[in-house]
Amino acid sequence: MIEIGNRITQIMKKEFQGKSDKSETSKDLINLAVTQLKQSFDHNYGGFGNEPKFPTPHKLMFLLAYSYLESDEQALFMVENTLTNMYKGGIYDHIGYGFSRYSTDAKWLVPHFEKMLYDNALLASTYLEAYQYTKKPLYKTIATQILEFIRREMTDREGGFYSAQDADSEGVEGKYYVFKPEEITAVLQNDDASFFCNYFNISKDGNFEGSSIPNRLHATDFDPDNERVQRLCNYIYRHRQNRYKLHKDDKILTSWNSLMISAYAKAAIILQNNDYANIAEWAISFINTRLIDEKGNLYVRYREGQAANNGNLDDYAFFCRALLDVYDATFNIDYLKQAIDIGDKMLLDFWDDINGGFFLTGNNSENLIYRPKEVYDGAIPSGNSVAGYVLLRLAHITGKSKFREYADKQLVFLAGQAKDYPSAYCFAQLAFLEALYPSKEIVCVVSNKDDNVNTTKTVKKNPQDNPEFDELRNYMASSYNPNMTVLVKTEENQEKLHNIANYVKDYQVIGDKTTYYICENHSCQAPVFELKPSKQ
Repeated sequence: MIEIGNRITQIMKKEFQGKSDKSETSKDLINLAVTQLKQSFDHNYGGFGNEPKFPTPHKLMFLLAYSYLESDEQALFMVENTLTNMYKGGIYDHIGYGFSRYSTDAKWLVPHFEKMLYDNALLASTYLEAYQYTKKPLYKTIATQILEFIRREMTDREGGFYSAQDADSEGVEGKYYVFKPEEITAVLQNDDASFFCNYFNISKDGNFEGSSIPNRLHATDFDPDNERVQRLCNYIYRHRQNRYKLHKDDKILTSWNSLMISAYAKAAIILQNNDYANIAEWAISFINTRLIDEKGNLYVRYREGQAANNGNLDDYAFFCRALLDVYDATFNIDYLKQAIDIGDKMLLDFWDDINGGFFLTGNNSENLIYRPKEVYDGAIPSGNSVAGYVLLRLAHITGKSKFREYADKQLVFLAGQAKDYPSAYCFAQLAFLEALYPSKEIVCVVSNKDDNVNTTKTVKKNPQDNPEFDELRNYMASSYNPNMTVLVKTEENQEKLHNIANYVKDYQVIGDKTTYYICENHSCQAPVFELKPSKQ
């Protein structure tokens, strides 16, 4: 047994070490990923491959960004077709909102009814980006409904987010979510009951084990903001809550919480709603209070008053991304500073100096047979993919050569992993897009002087409440650009900002007016005093 164990160990080590291929990033790799996605795309119902169908929102994020950068209408069609058909099906909870984990059929009708935090975080972000790009109200409504579901049912009283809701009630999968027409009639008045059943396709024959999963597959147009629909859904939602119990997995995971923080931050930016920013900041406060120690080490999970297990790569990479997103939503320099600290710690504890890439576990974690690296993007992006993405963002923001050098090394590592089947690494492809296509940097230098009289304005301590940022916020909300970086410099934060990004020392207010420096790949135009919306 010992001899066989040693042989297996050597085989595992050899297999792992054989996956250290490196390759240069190129647009050919990106184009091949798009081609593979087009070949596996279901033109009838959206999504990729055969049933069971998983949402895999990072594929849609990549295609949306590619569509923007390459003006590819087919890529945009795949995104919109998938987002619309997923919403129409039973994988979406039309009564209480939120998406289930996957669909057992091609139409997205019959889901595995478990709801995961990570799916809803990534899908909320995707619908928000689709709304920002296309301006179609349906995507905005779906995103806000997902965020409402998370706030209402998946948020801890201290600000963290729970992991999942089970599929089963009283030992029966989906029992919580399905209805018969007579049950609807017992809750609603006759006219309303008939309308509701027709609207959500609830029939006597049913579509799932004799009952009906509410869906909109038969619909040709959508009006989810319809006052009557919302009112009746509220009645049925309250009824549904009282008839069966639904178990909740109340673990609070650093990595999944970080994905949800990013979603709320995006909502704050795109929908210009400070309530979403407050929720994101509250969750960051939870992580900083409950899931990080005095040395800056993250933990994996928190439950019943206890944090446990040393943080993995996903925890650091996802949290770094969340901090950067919340900076964009609030312009609070402290989040930018913490993102840099987390990025530094990620490099110190997880980077492989020999073969490149990041190990799953840190230097202080338990010694395993070998230290694995997770690169493939499965139901959620891999830690290595997100690490490559955040290193590039840190390089753009700080202008520091260290982040640029590690970002370049990480992209070479990711390209080597992805070259055989690039569509399986779609979040890594987002990093490739950021590296290979033009970047846009905006530095906003805020004036504290009144335009008409030589007096100093009171700049509110909370940047979210400062009217000086209204024009910038309007621009950020309306302009979809996956490769855009924004920095804000004020008299209050300039010393901290100069320490983070020394190059902004040269950017000054001109003529006592808030001044914008707009750059492409760090090559700047003449400063301007207003921002013109970008063309979609």
